[in-house]
Amino acid sequence: MYSFEKATIFGGFLHKKTMNSRHKKYAIIVAGGKGTRMSSSIPKQYLILRNKPVILYSIESFFIEDNTTEIILVLPEQHIEYWKNLCVQYSITIPHTIIAGGSERFYSVQNGLQHVQESGLIAVHDGVRPLVTPQLIGSGYSHAATYGTAIPVVDSIDSLRQITETSHAIVDRNTIKRVQTPQIFKSEILKTAYKLPFSSHFTDDASVVEHTGHAISLFQGEEHNIKITNPHDLLYAEALLKQASSHTL
Repeated sequence: MYSFEKATIFGGFLHKKTMNSRHKKYAIIVAGGKGTRMSSSIPKQYLILRNKPVILYSIESFFIEDNTTEIILVLPEQHIEYWKNLCVQYSITIPHTIIAGGSERFYSVQNGLQHVQESGLIAVHDGVRPLVTPQLIGSGYSHAATYGTAIPVVDSIDSLRQITETSHAIVDRNTIKRVQTPQIFKSEILKTAYKLPFSSHFTDDASVVEHTGHAISLFQGEEHNIKITNPHDLLYAEALLKQASSHTL
């Protein structure tokens, strides 16, 4: 079982605990999806979820957690004007910098990192995880300030099987974690990692950092921090938001 209160060891590298002090915060929100699995002509990050574009929820959560966080929104270049129009339509006034992304998520994060001018903590978040809470974001920044890296994970609740060309076998689900975002790093760690050449083995920011030999530290994520990938996810997110709204009345 993982311990989320101390640094985790991966690949034989032990991450050293560092002092937790005030750091400048950045949030690189990456939203390059095309919405293919949504059966929609509108990319999923711009679909309307309870009267707001999906991506706006993430922007709001980072702003609520700390309104001094520098928010960098990375979009496909052809979507930028569309987003600017949505900002006018929905009166979006939270300060953020809009950056053109690349052909792969890796290059989009690279582009976002070019606008990080001071040292601090950098969160990289999928723009289609709209239910991320300010509390989770705050926990991640605190964890990264202490350990240098912070990756939110949740338990695997389903039975799992590993399939090979000739057979398949049960996998102990207690040894498997589902990885979420935001993934948060000290700026020097993430910037160094993104100087590596692109590899198809890079599935997230943690995997890029691991390729530099740096340890990855896990902390407890949130079950409702889902990624919108299909119409069912959008309906589920709407139901969760409706439930949360009824509890605050």
